[in-house]
Amino acid sequence: ERLGLLKSWGGSTIAYRRRLIDSPSYTLNHEEVEKALEEGVVFAEGLTPSRIEVDAYEHARAVVFAVEGKEVELPARSVLIAAGTQPNTVLAREEGVSLALDGKYFLATDETGAPVRPERHTAKPKRPEVLLHRYPDGRFMSFFGDLHPSYFGNVVKAMGSAKQGYPVVSHLLLQRSPSAAEDDASFLARLNRDLRAVVHEVRRLTPTIVEVVLRAPIAARRFQPGQFYRMQNYERFALRVPGTTLAMEGLALTGAWVDREKGLISVIALEMGGSGDLLAYLRPGEPVVLMGPTGTPTEIPTDETVVLAGGGLGNAVLFSIGRALRAAGSKVVYFAGYKHVGDRYRVEDIEAASDVVVWCCDEPPGFAPRRPQDRAFVGNIVQAMQAYASGAVGAQPIAFAAANRVIAIGSDRMMAAVAAARHGVLAPYLKKDHIAIGSINSPMQCMMKEICAQCLQPHVDPVSGKTTYVFSCFNQDQPLDQVDFGALAQRLAQNGVQEKLTALWIGRCLAQLPPPAERKAA
Repeated sequence: ERLGLLKSWGGSTIAYRRRLIDSPSYTLNHEEVEKALEEGVVFAEGLTPSRIEVDAYEHARAVVFAVEGKEVELPARSVLIAAGTQPNTVLAREEGVSLALDGKYFLATDETGAPVRPERHTAKPKRPEVLLHRYPDGRFMSFFGDLHPSYFGNVVKAMGSAKQGYPVVSHLLLQRSPSAAEDDASFLARLNRDLRAVVHEVRRLTPTIVEVVLRAPIAARRFQPGQFYRMQNYERFALRVPGTTLAMEGLALTGAWVDREKGLISVIALEMGGSGDLLAYLRPGEPVVLMGPTGTPTEIPTDETVVLAGGGLGNAVLFSIGRALRAAGSKVVYFAGYKHVGDRYRVEDIEAASDVVVWCCDEPPGFAPRRPQDRAFVGNIVQAMQAYASGAVGAQPIAFAAANRVIAIGSDRMMAAVAAARHGVLAPYLKKDHIAIGSINSPMQCMMKEICAQCLQPHVDPVSGKTTYVFSCFNQDQPLDQVDFGALAQRLAQNGVQEKLTALWIGRCLAQLPPPAERKAA
């Protein structure tokens, strides 16, 4: 029955440029191929993709392949491209980490710290060289699975690497006394206290924006402005309605503020349907999954004049960035933009993050500034920037023309508008050599830096026209003049059908529950 349904929907076809027996899936783990064929997946050999045809809505319609000098067209509404895999050595590029590479892999070491080269392309090396780095105090870092030249390829080999490698790790541990005299119970209690994230408080800031305050001491201590977290609830504690467990997908949420002494982190989310709508139903004391902080911290210059442009939820990201800029001696002119008067929140945090605020609102009558140096404008954020720069909203406490740097955070359309305006209506008011950065809101999945490629973002060099690709979860702050905003818009819309269906279903489920009240830990 399921195979019939699959075929009636068009089926699932793997098109490969070579033969099946040449494919890595066949040579490394043929069971995968066997099970796929049992499930009705079709394997088409000798097809080299040349282009994707789109329909009137710019959605995928078909893939065109080259076959022996001819073209073959296969209908396709969803196209998934396997571009090959590389070992993820991003750790070697992290600040404060010094790891050597051997080609595309990490360079292994022996127990003295001397470089060694493990056997390659074998799942059972005679000697498992799993040590990666020796610290001066004699401790080691080890590596396994796809990162290792002996064990890459599939999960079976990864499990084998652990089986072969754990005696090496155990041997090294036996050579060292414990680094602390702490007993097991105290050690585990400290780990539970510092590493486990729990909900501290849930606050509604606007009709569509929710703030969740979490207690996660280590995650709070390591946060730097501009970084974000991956958060979701546990299925074990999720609310249930008949037929549905309200478990979240992983949500990318920026840290709005942290209290390092109390171990608290604030994350703010916009309710757009789907998992974001479930945040308001979290309960104080409820354990949650919190990964991070991840991403690259925003560069904080000293003694510059910086223009911050925040659209809607993007303003939450700028709280910590603005404070850090001012603490570093920079002057901050902050354009805070909103669609509706009721969308504004955390006014005091925006004021604390700025020397001058220009409050922008599409909806009349707009906002009334609370400080004498602040300004207000009814219209969009680009219009507000032009009005401030031209003096149309009064004297400039800090000259717009003095800006060395522009940081824009908001929707993809808002950031694209700011990027374009800098070469249009704002060009007469800006230095030619100013820096312009956007915090790019690519779709995300793993958020573990250059692994799943859900956040892949094309860049186009404005001089050469050359296209390159970056992973937004590794560094979300990207040059506005290089970001391909058209591609970003397509990426954000790629799961539109599934997201709309999910939003409708979750809305249906939540209608069966009483509305959440603001909750705070006792």
